[in-house]
This record gives sequence, C-alpha cells and structure tokens, in this order.
Amino acid sequence: MRYLEVVPPGTSALRLRSVVGFGPGGGVRERSESAVTVNEFTTVATTYALAQFTGPRGISGPSPGLENAAATSYNLADPASGKPGGVVTDRNNGTKNDTLATLGTLANLVALCAPGADSGRCQDLLRLATPQHGSTPGDTAQAVLDLARNPRLATGKLYALAGRAHTYTPALTAAPEAWVLALHYTAPDVYAPGRMAIDAKGNVWASNNWLPGTRNPSPYVTVQDPVGNPVLNSPISGGGMKAGAWGIAIDHAGSVWVPSYAGDAMSKYSPAGKPLSPATGFRNGDLNHPQGTAVDQRGNIWIANFYGLKGNRGQGSVVVYPHGDPSKAITIKGGGLDHPFSLQIDGYGRAWVTNARINGAKLLDTRVPRGHVGGSVTVIGPDFKPTSFSPVKDESLDWPLALAVDSRNNVWVPSFLSNSVTEIGPSGKVSGVYRLPTTIAPWSVAVDGSDRVWVAGFGAPSVSVLCGVNTSACPPGSATGSLLTPPHGYRSSSIQHLTAIQLDQSGNVWLANNWSKLVPPTGGEGLVELVGAATPVCTPLTPVPARPSTTGPTACPTQTGTRPG
Repeated sequence: MRYLEVVPPGTSALRLRSVVGFGPGGGVRERSESAVTVNEFTTVATTYALAQFTGPRGISGPSPGLENAAATSYNLADPASGKPGGVVTDRNNGTKNDTLATLGTLANLVALCAPGADSGRCQDLLRLATPQHGSTPGDTAQAVLDLARNPRLATGKLYALAGRAHTYTPALTAAPEAWVLALHYTAPDVYAPGRMAIDAKGNVWASNNWLPGTRNPSPYVTVQDPVGNPVLNSPISGGGMKAGAWGIAIDHAGSVWVPSYAGDAMSKYSPAGKPLSPATGFRNGDLNHPQGTAVDQRGNIWIANFYGLKGNRGQGSVVVYPHGDPSKAITIKGGGLDHPFSLQIDGYGRAWVTNARINGAKLLDTRVPRGHVGGSVTVIGPDFKPTSFSPVKDESLDWPLALAVDSRNNVWVPSFLSNSVTEIGPSGKVSGVYRLPTTIAPWSVAVDGSDRVWVAGFGAPSVSVLCGVNTSACPPGSATGSLLTPPHGYRSSSIQHLTAIQLDQSGNVWLANNWSKLVPPTGGEGLVELVGAATPVCTPLTPVPARPSTTGPTACPTQTGTRPG
C-alpha cells in the first residue's frame, strides 16, 4: 500500500493524506495512480479507511487487511480528482444516507487549519478532537484519526465549528450522534441476507433468505469482494441451496458451508464458488431446518439442527460432520437442546449452542415470538457429549439467538426479548448481564480484536458496542459491559433490521440487512459496512477472535490447536 502525506507551507497543523495505490495481497485488484490530489476530503477518506493501520510512524500493517483498507478508501474518495468516490455518491448512498455529508463536514473541519485560516478555529478543532485523558492532536490527520477511533467526541461542538468553513458540500445539516461512516452495497440477489462469513482474502459470503421482492426461497449464495463488488460469479446457485439459513462457515480448506433452511440440507462451495455438494445438498444427520454452522479446530463441521426430526417439529439436535465428511454424521441430543439456533466453537474445541425454545410461544408467521419465551445455552465438548453444566440458564436468556466467543473463551449472548447481553464464563457461570438502554431487540453479536462486543439490533436497526473483558481497549473509566456507543447505538438510514454482524481484517464492520420492513415482513436490501470502526480480526474465525499480527511468518494463526482460557 502506498500513500502520500503533505504539510503545506504556512501551517504546521494542516497535514493532508491520500492513498496512491495498493499492491497484491488483498481480495481486490492492484491499483496505482500516476497523478494524485491531496486535499481535506482525501485526508478524511484515507484516515477512516486506514484507521486501524495508522500509528506514530505512519500507515502500515499486515496483509490482506492493509490492502483491502486502502481499496476501501477509493469508495470514499477518488485520489486522482480529490472528489467523492464512486460508491459514496451512488444510488445506494449519495443522498440516501449521511455518509457523503459527514465526509464533507469532516473535510470542512480539516479546512479550518488551512494557510490563512483563523488559527483560533484550528486550535479549537485540535482541542475538541482530543480523546478523554489523551493527548491533543498536533495536526489535522491525527485529529481525524482520533474522531474515527472515538466517534462520540464533541459531536455538537465540532458540527458547529465545521459551519465556519464552507469548502465542501454537501455537509451535515444537524449534529451527528457519532462520527461514523456507513456504506451500503446492493449486489445482485443479496436480498434478505441471513448471515455472512468472511474468507481469508476478505471476500464476504452471505446466505440469503428470499428472492428479491418476494418471500420465495432464494437459491443463491452471494460473494462480494472487500469493496462490495460481486465476485466468483456471484450469485452462486446449485449444491442444494434453497433459502439460505442463519448460518455460514468456512472450513480449513477455504470451502464454504451454508445451511439450506427450506431444503433441509447443507450446501458446500469451493473457495472459487463451485458447488461441491449434490443437487439436493447433504442431508446426512436427518437435517430439518438447519441453522447455525461452525468449524472447530479439527475441521469438524457443526450444525444447529433446529427441528431435528424429519417430518416432525421436534426439539432439535446438533449434527457434526467429522472432518467435513457427511457420511459419518454424528447426531447429538440432550444437554437441554431445545430448538438450537446458533453455535460457536471456543478455544477448547467446545461448541456453545443457543436454544431458542419456541414451543408454547405465541408466534408470528415469521417465527418471531411474543411475550416471555426463555432460553438457554448448551455446551458440547470435543467428545461430542454435552458438558456436565449444560444447559446454562439465566433469567436474562429470553429468546437468545446468536452468540460469540471472545479471546478468553467468555461467551456473549444477546437476548432478543430481554434486550440484554449475557456474558458466560468458560466454566458455564454467568459473569454479567448488560441491559441495553434502548430497546433494539438484539439478534447477533461479534467480538473484535480488542475483545469489544458488537451487537446488531433487529427491532431497532442499529449497532451497539460494549466494552469487553479487555477494559484497557476502552475509554478510561470503562468497565466490562459499559456501552461505548450512543444510547441508540450507531444508526444510519442505510441500516435496516439486522440479523448478522461480522468483522474483517481491515477493521470494517459488516451488517446483514435481513428485513427492510417489519409489517408486512419485507426482505432487506444488501449489506452495510461501517468503515474502519473495529479492531481487525483474522478471517475466517480461528475459531476465537485473534488480531492479525505484524510479526511472524503469517498475520493470522491457523485453525488448528487450542487456545488457553
């Protein structure tokens, strides 16, 4: 990755940046510019896209996250012209969300430090962009970086200050709740996406519930490159896909496993997008509406079998394909399994499974319950037997759907109906229950490379972030479970009702717009990306989150072995 940095004569506070190009190594094609414009707008775009790769010595970091982040900057700004990029101005973004206007407002703040400008206003910018208990930025590049990493900083005062400069339009017409940049991508047949998985190159694979404009089962799995373009001949059909469920996982060979909800089967695709499963999919294990899917350290494929009994809506089971071999399917019952929905693997090779417990609930025709439902978590050891402390129960577990494991093997479970996130320690004891201040009906969760917990809201489209067990990665005074976002979370008009959230090696946050309307249920459109907002994680999961390393022979660990608790 190559970038240009300029400090114009006449001021030491104005530092401008622009990406010049990037080489091979990521999931995008190499690009280089023969002529580059460096201005306030490219400074904001470059700084946000590369926020997780910027340090005292400049911009650097491991591949492919660095190259993919540089490519993302092109979506925000064109380094050749210095004007807004093609994505931020397209039909999905442009006037449809506040991202272009937020870029303009931030660029106007940078312009306050231009030669000849009022030096007092420039100093006001640097002062207001100072993180809590942090150092005052010495220049505009650092100030924008501090805002990218601390999006809640002085939103009202900075908005008012930006109004003193009129260099860039459009600009915000009201103060934002946070300085966050969201991009909306609508590649063909990415409709009602259920869940995503991100491969080693940064490509985003998605299961899709319905065909566009309908509630008919989608036969497609879709793949987008790190900058949102369809790749690998996406949309991909075949392999038994019929309504992609809430589950998708990538195995050690890079093959992608996707549950076919309406097909009662598992579909498998090669890293190049070729179907590897039969036309009806793999049905071994008596699959009945399979959902969550995960890969453990030994290459076993774990499947949350929602109903479990063919032709009968039973309590469900967990099915394992040892080393990815469906013919050797193992069916696991007991341990409190009751309509298993999601599962994730911890560092010891154990599978943590949410039990949605829909029996007896008053259901909508879309399977969203009303009233108190309850729920639990089952833990299954690498010997394929439920642990002695299963199921884990707590009053806070009220229709738990997704879950995620942090680097210390704590498990984070959002509950849709109790509007809370429950932290469960490696021994199965509840460590904390964190109520969200606004009712968002949380569905999904992901943990970043600093163990911060990202929560996707379905009822109220939003993203909330909780401080995790690594409190040193949070603002001073934060405790585990502290809310790091505004009470309503990060919001954008592009964010619809979310069922999934995933993080990539560039620190981008990917969101699945599953529904666009609740009544009548209408499929959501495409994926949304929060640019550079999270600490990067290795992809695919290994299986617990690990931050890509800048040292050693590879940036990320392999998927084999175990991790200490």
